Amino acid sequence: MDHKVTFGGKPVTLVGNRCKVGEIAPVFTVTDAGLQPVSSDVFQGKVRIYSVFPSVDTPVCSLQNIRFNREASKLGDNVVVVSLSVDLPFAQKRFCAAEGIDRVHVFSDYKELDFGMKYGFVIDSLRLLARGVVVVDRDDVVRYVEYVPEVTHEPDYEKALAMARGLAK
Repeated sequence: MDHKVTFGGKPVTLVGNRCKVGEIAPVFTVTDAGLQPVSSDVFQGKVRIYSVFPSVDTPVCSLQNIRFNREASKLGDNVVVVSLSVDLPFAQKRFCAAEGIDRVHVFSDYKELDFGMKYGFVIDSLRLLARGVVVVDRDDVVRYVEYVPEVTHEPDYEKALAMARGLAK
C-alpha cells in the first residue's frame, strides 16, 4: 500500500510493502562495496538496526551515518547496524573512507530496490529511499519502525537505539 512523507516540504509517495511492528522481517538482497550481492540473512541471529536514507551526499544523511557509526561500538556483538541507500557502491565507499565509517555495514539498494520495496521505503517519483529506521530482533521479527515524516529531518536515534539495546540483552 502506498503512503506519503514529505521531501523538502513537498508530498512524495512511498511504494512497496509498508513495514509493521510484529511481522517477520523480509529477507532482501543488496550490493556491497565490491559489487557483490549480499543477503540480509547473513545477519540472522543478531539484532539489526536498518538505517535507511536517500544519499550519502547530503548533510542529514551524513549525520545519520556518523551517528550510527559512533553508537555501533557501544551496542555490543549482538547488534549490527546496516546502512542502506541507493547510492552507487563507489560513492558509499568514498563516503565511508572520508568519514571514518567503519562500524556500520553499508550497502546499496540501487540494482533492484529489493530492500526498499519489501520495507516500503521507495520514493516513487525519485527512485530514492526515504529516511527511516527499522529494528529487527534475533528471531527476525520487526520490533521498531520509523518512516521519518519529513525526509530532510533526522530519525529518532534514541528510540531505535533503546529498542536495539533492550533486544540485545
